[in-house]
Amino acid sequence: MSRTRFRSDAKLTRRIGAVSLGLVALYLAFGAVLITVMPSALTAAVVIIAMAWGQWYFSDKLALASMKARVVTPEQAPELHGMIDRLCALADMPKPTVAVADTDLPNAFATGRSPQHSAVCVTTGILRRLDAEELEGVLSHELAHVANRDVAVMTVASSLGLLAGFLIRWAPFLGGGRDRNNNAALMFIVVWLASMIAYFISFLLTRALSRYRELSADRSGAYLTGKPSALASALTKITGEMGRIPSRDLREVENMSAFFFATPAFDRQSLAGMFATHPPVEKRLEQLARISADLGRPL
Repeated sequence: MSRTRFRSDAKLTRRIGAVSLGLVALYLAFGAVLITVMPSALTAAVVIIAMAWGQWYFSDKLALASMKARVVTPEQAPELHGMIDRLCALADMPKPTVAVADTDLPNAFATGRSPQHSAVCVTTGILRRLDAEELEGVLSHELAHVANRDVAVMTVASSLGLLAGFLIRWAPFLGGGRDRNNNAALMFIVVWLASMIAYFISFLLTRALSRYRELSADRSGAYLTGKPSALASALTKITGEMGRIPSRDLREVENMSAFFFATPAFDRQSLAGMFATHPPVEKRLEQLARISADLGRPL
């Protein structure tokens, strides 16, 4: 975490460390397979690493463009800027770029490779539905993501999955094609299976980390404002409204769902829970209730 007044989260640090170790082991095993049976995969690795770097370096611009968001000035959105100014002063962190996406989808997200190169975006839908305290709670959650450098962590964590997914698709064309020699078919099968396994394990590890970083951002944001009940109210409103958003509109922003403050509710015992980018709403509300008790405030 950057040096801010957000509470440190030792559990998040440990989980990032554990996931990183797991991914390093997976990288080494995956790399050993590729080097053994497919030396030309080095080119693919370089390409994917370059893509991951570009995704990280231009993350703020790419995310805003994906949502067709516009950067707003203090004159255009004085209340929003004023709220972010206060939270940044309270957290002792640089102010991010402020943007608004014109969509009825009630949500918000933060992105950027570092606190000095970050952006916080809210939708017009969330501005219409939340009161000032609820919106402040959501913004404190998003600023915690910036302070935790979550975009950088998740980009690095997901790069192996990008490489594995690339090889699953292009393995037949790497190394000269399947019909070049008698070993080509076997090489293809080995690389394809190794890529599938690496992709699946990387997917599970990064999703588990993503779910915990959402809990960590809730925790940090709630302690920063001292109003966990406002964050809980915002979470309840947004997830309830998300259930009424047409599936067509949700599919249009599916590529941004991991960055959003909240996603549609799901059964915490279902298979979807294992693959979700966000923890169940109930779990987030339970944590906020504990923070309220810790602060001596009713939720």
